[in-house]
Amino acid sequence: MLTIAVDAMGGDHAPKAEVEGAIRAARDLGVKVILVGQQDVVQRELEVQNGHRHLPIEVVHASERVTMEDSAAKAFRTKKDSSMRVASRMVRDGLAQGLVSAGNTGAVMATAKMVQGVVPGVERPAIVAVLPTAIEGKPVVLVDVGANVDCTPRMLGQFAVMAEIYSRVILHQPNPRVGLLSIGEEEHKGNELTHAATPVLKGLNLNFIGNVEGSDLYNGSVDVIVCDGFVGNVALKVSEGLGDMVRHLLRESLESTISGKIGYAISKNAFATFKKRLDYSEYGGAPLLGVRGGCIICHGRSNANAIKNAIRVASEFSGGNINQRIEEQLRGTPVPVGE
Repeated sequence: MLTIAVDAMGGDHAPKAEVEGAIRAARDLGVKVILVGQQDVVQRELEVQNGHRHLPIEVVHASERVTMEDSAAKAFRTKKDSSMRVASRMVRDGLAQGLVSAGNTGAVMATAKMVQGVVPGVERPAIVAVLPTAIEGKPVVLVDVGANVDCTPRMLGQFAVMAEIYSRVILHQPNPRVGLLSIGEEEHKGNELTHAATPVLKGLNLNFIGNVEGSDLYNGSVDVIVCDGFVGNVALKVSEGLGDMVRHLLRESLESTISGKIGYAISKNAFATFKKRLDYSEYGGAPLLGVRGGCIICHGRSNANAIKNAIRVASEFSGGNINQRIEEQLRGTPVPVGE
């Protein structure tokens, strides 16, 4: 049985969402969950929610918690007994196979990188976002979405290798199409980074299809989109904001008239499916590719469903030997230095 360590004190709704998500995961997914946090607080929440008895759930005490206001450096340097750090140490020591945290993103990245270490051949870990597309069952992997604001062509090559493996093994895409995010499909368009990254990506053993544009994020024409963390984070936040606006406007329109309410009642199942396809919690969280052991970074406002799915992704990550595959592929096809 795989074991996943959950930072029970990280999210906006901690530890309620973390505890409920852990109960659902342990009950439905056949994994063991270790809830790391202030033991009395976590145990109290377990008793309130009930339903955990006879499930493979354990509580490990950590006296400190990292807040959203803490800088990554300060959190790592001063809070050595934080729930985030204790959970990361458990992965490093082999007591757990993956880490899930809805805490401070910068602190999670720094902690996982420094405590768990980096996969051989990887210069910088990268954060992946899985986004829905117009083709059901064909999500797109966007990398990097915030771990590395300034990137080199060589780093983009490594991101592409890692994300392609993730798409192939976890999302079951047989031969993922890999694109480079730019301002036009033509190879001469873009900036210095995209121009220099193109020959690097062409030299890898990937199904590289060239430049793709922002509109390709959602049309299903590509499976993996590579970019630097600055561009990727902007794209991700715009996408989240647009999704929230569409849901809000749709609900507002349906509730504004009698005919809208009747139409909603008739089409309730279709709207529920629509909402689920746009729901970030269905994808759990964003994997931090390139660190030893699985590390899934969740949105701060993650609910129990998001935590459960993040635990699922962490267990699939470990079960799919993602890190071993990354190391082997980078060793077998070294990423060119680039210009």
